[in-house]
Amino acid sequence: MHPYLRDEHHALVREVRGFGKEAIAPVAGELDRESRFPWENVRAMGERGWLGLPVPERYGGQGLDALSYILLIQELAKVDASHAITVSAHTTLGSSPIERFGSEEQKERFLPLLARGEVLGGFGLTEPGAGSDASGSRTRAIQEDGAWRVNGSKIFITHAGVGEIFTITAVTDPEQGARGITSFVVTKPTSDPEEAGRVGMGSASELGYIEGVRAGKKEDKMGWRASDTRELLIENALVPNANRLGEPGEGFTNFMKILDSGRIGIAALSLGLAEGALEVAVGYTKKRRQFGREVFDLQAVQFRLAELATEIEAARHLTYHAVWRMERGLPYTREAAMAKLFASELSMKATIQAVQVMGGAGYTDEYPVERMLRDAKVCEIGEGTSEIQKIVIGRRLAAEFAEAV
Repeated sequence: MHPYLRDEHHALVREVRGFGKEAIAPVAGELDRESRFPWENVRAMGERGWLGLPVPERYGGQGLDALSYILLIQELAKVDASHAITVSAHTTLGSSPIERFGSEEQKERFLPLLARGEVLGGFGLTEPGAGSDASGSRTRAIQEDGAWRVNGSKIFITHAGVGEIFTITAVTDPEQGARGITSFVVTKPTSDPEEAGRVGMGSASELGYIEGVRAGKKEDKMGWRASDTRELLIENALVPNANRLGEPGEGFTNFMKILDSGRIGIAALSLGLAEGALEVAVGYTKKRRQFGREVFDLQAVQFRLAELATEIEAARHLTYHAVWRMERGLPYTREAAMAKLFASELSMKATIQAVQVMGGAGYTDEYPVERMLRDAKVCEIGEGTSEIQKIVIGRRLAAEFAEAV
């Protein structure tokens, strides 16, 4: 009996694990080398309902709980982090702001397309001068004839090229600082219409694209290479007032709430990476023989792997506990930051150790651990760096101390 998982959770894990083995593992290395977006597998995941797993059924989703979604991300990441972040960015960052803060009209307009996987979504917060300090946004939105004239750019945006629906922040009242930031939904055509047309998903012209919103060049990244990452350019775009998400001035606060749940997603992705690396390392060292015995039987190797297995269990409990609190409406900012901090740093440790115990074989692309190592690094950066997580945790500790005295 598992303290967190029910029968339906185990069934989902088996389904995702089978898909990972059959559809993702055979192509993950090639997609990484070519930095190619996995259109076929994204369509297949959409057909299975995975791009709308936690979205309510009335908006085209599966209506499953948050833990089911976290398990999906975790299992995908065991095989390939690019597939996992594609689902995570689309769901947590693309869909959930609309679900949580949008009007009923906005939900009915955008969520079914996202939940059914007909188009991909994204989230525009980071800017050239506003990374860890997201309140330093320079994108401006000025009211004009019942609409908003928006100018600015967002960087390192997942799906900025392939996606069509984005929630973004823009400064609407410069005098108010973070309280003068408002969020909007903007739309653009996919930058890959041929592939979208070939696979039959990824484009919905009925959205009514906003002129002036477009993708910049694709980033050539160290990891997550099959994930689409680009600059999102917003140049003199006239955004209808109907696309304003929430009340003016609420954008920064609302997006910080999204980052809390997003950090649990990155924790799950990091946990999956660590588990995947450990599985590969154990399998290799059980088959490889040196000095007349299995490499696994060497105490130095076995101790390393035993430590990783222990830390993976700790990361699992931190991650699932954060989800447990989120599902029950309890504060979870600190718990999300702890899970993200611990799991992301563990993913780096686990992938490095996997390469080490596998020796030269681990350093080649014959095994996936070298790709996993490259994929793990960004987990310590995205959704708030490790340093930002420590600031978040520290502030919560200070607040709790003040309340106690």
